[in-house]
Amino acid sequence: MDIKDLRIFESVAKNESISKAAKELNYVQSNVTARIQKLEEELQTSLFHRHRKGMFLNPEGKKLLVYSKKITSLMNEMKKAMQHADQPAGKLDIGSVETVIKLPIILSSYNQKYPDVDLSLVTDVTERLIDQVLEHQLDGAFVSGFPTHHDLIQHPVFEEELVLISHSKLQSVEDLKTKPLLVFSTGCGYRAKLEEWLRDEGIVPKKMMEFGTLETILGSVVSGLGVTLVPKSTIKRLEKKQLIVCHSIPEKYSIISTVFIQRADSYASVTMNKFIETINQCRNEPRDSFIY
Repeated sequence: MDIKDLRIFESVAKNESISKAAKELNYVQSNVTARIQKLEEELQTSLFHRHRKGMFLNPEGKKLLVYSKKITSLMNEMKKAMQHADQPAGKLDIGSVETVIKLPIILSSYNQKYPDVDLSLVTDVTERLIDQVLEHQLDGAFVSGFPTHHDLIQHPVFEEELVLISHSKLQSVEDLKTKPLLVFSTGCGYRAKLEEWLRDEGIVPKKMMEFGTLETILGSVVSGLGVTLVPKSTIKRLEKKQLIVCHSIPEKYSIISTVFIQRADSYASVTMNKFIETINQCRNEPRDSFIY
């Protein structure tokens, strides 16, 4: 067994398909099949449920995946530890919630300074991003409404105000009983704030509709479908064009912090240290310079 076997195993587990894993890894399909069979022979156990629709991890495969991720993560950290102090390089996998207004500037600034770093970004809700950082799937992530976790350290990015937006003026909080609430999936910090506020107000919404992107949520509010709670910085242009109406909510529920998280036990690589340094530099920029 070598590290390549584990990387192939992880790819098949993720894609649930030999052909998709082969395409992702740029290997011929027969090579991937042979490597998986060799791994199963060496471990003397089957690792997948094989079905005409794909391959799915069985209990033994799920057990191996935990160890495999730890091993490949340590290998990645070893490579980062060998880098020259003033030449960040390698791969940096970052996650983020959709509404980090400073994110384009942070990524652009970092990429210009350190072009040898292969920087990638995935977006998701806070809860799932936390899980991906804990499971070594991401090197770090920008999250909002972060609950303190002993296995994670956090770096402040900024604090902002959440506002309730609708297509037309709401007369009172009671109006929310009849309007659909447009939200991200469970695990989103903004959704959690909205649900907490409504629960304390004794409001039971008529309907909650989940969406995958901020753009779709904002477009749906503009069309009159429902209301939502989002950072004020994300709707300035819509408000200026009078396409939506903003409503303030109590400060207890409206103020939310965005932080960058990483594992507390991860190696302090120069690649990550320079990324944190870039975040701190961008924190001090005027907020208006990030509205685009």
